[in-house]
Parts: sequence; structure tokens; C-alpha cells
Amino acid sequence: MPIIVVPKKITLLLLILSILCSINSSAASDWKELSSEHFILYYMNDENFSSQVLNKAENYYQRIASDLGYARNSNFWTWNNRAKIYIYPDHGSFMRSTGQPDWSKGMADYNKKEIVSFLGSGSFVESILPHEMTHLIFRDFVGFKGEIPLWLEEGIAQWEEEKDREMFRDYLGKYLSKNLLISLEELNVLDIRNIKKEDRLYLRVIYAGESKGFPVFLSGDNLVKVYYMESVSIVSFLIEIYGTDSFVSLCRGLREGKTFADALKSAYSPLINSMSELENKWIEYLRKF
Repeated sequence: MPIIVVPKKITLLLLILSILCSINSSAASDWKELSSEHFILYYMNDENFSSQVLNKAENYYQRIASDLGYARNSNFWTWNNRAKIYIYPDHGSFMRSTGQPDWSKGMADYNKKEIVSFLGSGSFVESILPHEMTHLIFRDFVGFKGEIPLWLEEGIAQWEEEKDREMFRDYLGKYLSKNLLISLEELNVLDIRNIKKEDRLYLRVIYAGESKGFPVFLSGDNLVKVYYMESVSIVSFLIEIYGTDSFVSLCRGLREGKTFADALKSAYSPLINSMSELENKWIEYLRKF
């Protein structure tokens, strides 16, 4: 039988791969599991905290699913379709596994239907968990094929951070008083993911009542703040003033492939027939606070 000589570099590479596989196998075996009707939660330590997260997730699920009209679908996120939540033991292991930046407290993976965070993330249970769950549920409902405005998805996710709703409204009131609200037409086409927060100025069209909007320069940081505050405020206005059923109809129209303008008219006519009418009625709503 011939003798095969393996070069030293290949031998070293195989050894490294063997060690990495061993580490990954060991790490995977460290996961413990808790499950509920709609979730499977994986954790490494602190079962008490993990149980609290699981209970909170079920509570949030009921509220979010109801808001988006998914509560009527009893097979949603059950059995083999349950969403997964991973709680890493610390921030370092969370970053190493996910590749997230050091400021990140959690993340969601649409394709895998997973939410990932770590033990000790102070804002995870009250803010990040409902926010990321909303992204997953919303996308499950409307899909990815239609032209879904980014602000609408972000607004819904923030609105489900229930404890921060009044804070969002207070912040937006300050921008309204300074005439620094982005026009809804501008909001509809702006991709906030391309905005850098520091050391940049952006030219944007500002809402100016019945007259034409006028341009103004905003810093990246202020533009991001205005964008998110407006997004959650418009969602809040639609749900609180016109009810959940109409909002569900709006989302259903988007799922069917309608543009936002067409889905809006279909869901809210004759009360709201266009984006400009939505903008004006929303501003009237803001002035009451």
C-alpha cells in the first residue's frame, strides 16, 4: 500500500480545523432548552432569567399578532414553525457568534426566524425583544415581494416598544415646534440605513403645512431621530385614531402587492384618500399634544 506524505502546512490546517470543530461542538452542547407554544429558547445559564424572557415573549406575541391581524391564524409560529430565541451568557460571546458591533444589544434573523441577545442586556426584555419580534411577525404577514415602506416597518416595531410611546411623542413635539418634520413623501423614499449619523449634513424637504415644503439641512444624527420619531408617530396615529382593523387592512393590501398609497386609500377611504391627506390629519393629531 503506497505511503501518502501530507505536507506540514496541510497537517497544521487540518489540526486547526479539528480544534475549531471540537470547540463548536462543545459550545453547541452547552445550550439548554426551554419551550412554549410559539417559541424555543436556548440558554447556557440563568434559567430564571431565561424563563422570564420566554414568558415575556409569549405576552408580546399575543399583543403583536393581534395588532397585525395574525391572532386569527392559530397555526402561526406553532410546532415546527416556532421562533427561536438565543441568550448568550455575556456580550463578548454574543458579538463573537453574531459579528454584531459592540453597541448592539440584540438582533433578528428573518430567514432563520431567530432572535439573539445575551444575559445582562438591560434593554433586551422591555425594548429589543418586542421590537425584533415585530419585525419577524410583520414580515411573516406581508412578505418580502411588495414595496413595503421601510418607515412603516420600523414604526410598527417601535410602536410595540410600549413603554417608550410617550417618549417618542414628546420628542416629536419638539421637532414639530421647530418646523423640522420630514414630509411624508420624503419619508416614503428615504432609506435610513444609508445615513451616517456623524459629521454629515443632508438636504431634505420639510413639512410646511398647506404650502409647498421647503428644503433644509439636517445633521445625520438629527435626521435619524426625526425619521424614527415620525415613523412610530404615524403608526400610532393610524392605530389609535382609526383602529386596528383598518391598520390590518392596510397591511393586507401591502401583502397583496399594492403600493402604500393604494393600500392606504383602500383601507381608510373615505376618511383618508391620499398620502397628503394622511400627512395633514397626522399633523393635526400631533398639535394636540
